Amino acid sequence: MASIGYFLSCEQFGPKELIDQARRAEDAGFQRLWISDHFHPWNDEQGQSPFVWGVIGALSEATSLPVTTAVTCPTFRIHPAIIAQAAATAAVQLDGRFVLGVGSGEALNEHVLADHWPSIGVRLEMLEEAIEIIRLLHEGEEISHHGTYYEVQEAKIYTRPEQPVPIYVSGFGAQAVELAGRIGDGLCTTMPDSDLLRVFREAGGEGKPTQAGTKVCWDRDEERALETAHRIWGNEALPGQLAQTLPRPRDFMDAHSLVPREAIRESMTCGDDPEKHVAQIQEYVDAGLDEVYVQQIGPDLDGFFDAWSKEVLPTFH
Repeated sequence: MASIGYFLSCEQFGPKELIDQARRAEDAGFQRLWISDHFHPWNDEQGQSPFVWGVIGALSEATSLPVTTAVTCPTFRIHPAIIAQAAATAAVQLDGRFVLGVGSGEALNEHVLADHWPSIGVRLEMLEEAIEIIRLLHEGEEISHHGTYYEVQEAKIYTRPEQPVPIYVSGFGAQAVELAGRIGDGLCTTMPDSDLLRVFREAGGEGKPTQAGTKVCWDRDEERALETAHRIWGNEALPGQLAQTLPRPRDFMDAHSLVPREAIRESMTCGDDPEKHVAQIQEYVDAGLDEVYVQQIGPDLDGFFDAWSKEVLPTFH
């Protein structure tokens, strides 16, 4: 049986709101936490973007649940050596209940230091080298690294957990999923796609954990929920590579016109029908995912956590 976690959205909520949601999630019976790592929100309607490592420090004092970053890009905005230090500290704070989820990033967050935004093939090469650096530093020895994309000189991380931090790799297409299977300790994704999971396992991921995140908008009024979900998270249904290449929240706002409301209705549950909420999670379970994380988009957190604790989570426990 898959375990069900709660997805903390740093794009939509401030740091204190996220801590409050984490406490509520644990009380409601959620078993794990995902937390996004962004410099910008996807659009101005979401309107937040706290620094994830500060929030994780607070989470370690507020909850006993495991935490995964979903996902950190360790290649442009922050050097992989600094991510290695941040992840090691987070794992110490959380007594080993921390997973570093990493991915090749989006221009939305990674262009802010004026770095060139390369092709996906180059970004995945950078990600592989970054993971190598992080793992070397987590071994606790002083290292120097002279690679294709990164230099590290005489660096050693002193504050480390007893065990190396697991590194899960994000994947949505075959190229990234194959990399995840080959070098990751697990897979992060957002799709209930059994074919991609097969690619992951055949590339070396057999027996490794798989995680996926999804969104719902719980509200007593289904149409109001749909309006809220479309207004705040219409970017979820953008076509093609726009999510990876658009550089600014205002560009996502402009692209929003490409997403009809019905596309959001089809992609996530809106309303308070518990059977629909269960069915959305069941898709991920049936696909073979080990961990599924759900985010509540709408403002009625009381209604969401009460309904899920009584009518949805018991189905999966």
